[in-house]
Amino acid sequence: MLASGRYVNGPETEAFEREFAAFTGAAHAVAVSNGTDALALLLAAHGVGPGDDVVLPANTFRATAEAVHFVGARPVLCDVNADTLLVDGASVARAATPQMRAVMAVHLFGYLAPVGDIADAAEGAIVLEDAAQAHGALLNGRHAGTLAQGGAFSFFPAKSLGAAGDAGAILFDDELLAAKARSLRNHGRGTHETLGRNARMDEIQAAILRVKLPHLRSWIDRRRAIEKTYRDAFAGREDIRFLPAIAGTTPAPLNTVIRCTDRDAVARTLAENGVETGVHYPVPIHLLEPYRALGYAAGDFPNAEAACREILSLPNHPQMTDEDVDRVIAALS
Repeated sequence: MLASGRYVNGPETEAFEREFAAFTGAAHAVAVSNGTDALALLLAAHGVGPGDDVVLPANTFRATAEAVHFVGARPVLCDVNADTLLVDGASVARAATPQMRAVMAVHLFGYLAPVGDIADAAEGAIVLEDAAQAHGALLNGRHAGTLAQGGAFSFFPAKSLGAAGDAGAILFDDELLAAKARSLRNHGRGTHETLGRNARMDEIQAAILRVKLPHLRSWIDRRRAIEKTYRDAFAGREDIRFLPAIAGTTPAPLNTVIRCTDRDAVARTLAENGVETGVHYPVPIHLLEPYRALGYAAGDFPNAEAACREILSLPNHPQMTDEDVDRVIAALS
């Protein structure tokens, strides 16, 4: 690829788009520069912009809300289900506004939000998927990102399919929407009617992702096996709970997320035994300083706030050995 001199908009990107579309079962994949741009261009391709409200859960990574700002729309936050910690139809219905143009169904930790229930509650608004953490997750055999009117993925290095830097993609079944997204990622070229941006995937990232994509299913299977080992080891522990999957879904764990009655104590115990953990995410969107202007306050989204106090991500990646997994379990036993 380097020898070719084609570093942007070349054959590696085109080939990766075909291969990722085939992997997910989507009609079209549009490769872009990162997951945040994927979300923003997904919204923009659907015409979401100033004057529109986009409903999204308070329990998500800040990029979901950032993308709404980038297209000039207003983020409207909702709480999440108390058990799954995911947005659902009931939470969308409570947050709906007359200006609601779109709902962002965020799939966290490799677990799928109930897209059908969300669509039923969306009152005709567009339903889009933030599938940045859901590579390989399935609903009745259908891949995340193909369950609604478009889906956005991140290939940040820590993801199940990670680039050697930043990269992302958008899935569409509609050819015209895919063509619009391809124009928007490249300064609006091709139509000469729309302002775009520079959001292209580098050819080197596409080439790396093409090498890794054939291994993705086996990597996801390994993550599932590791999570099952954790679940079996801690079955019956009242101080450690695992997330449930909604009916019909096959999760693809990105991390293994547990809920702890004393999260900080558990994290300290693991750290003292040389086991690194993370919190995804420690602060809900409405309590982040840049989003206080939305007018929400502590207590407005109690389930999301409880999640941020209780969740802990255990190590889970396909390079872990069985001995590595046993070490984590031993540290908590």
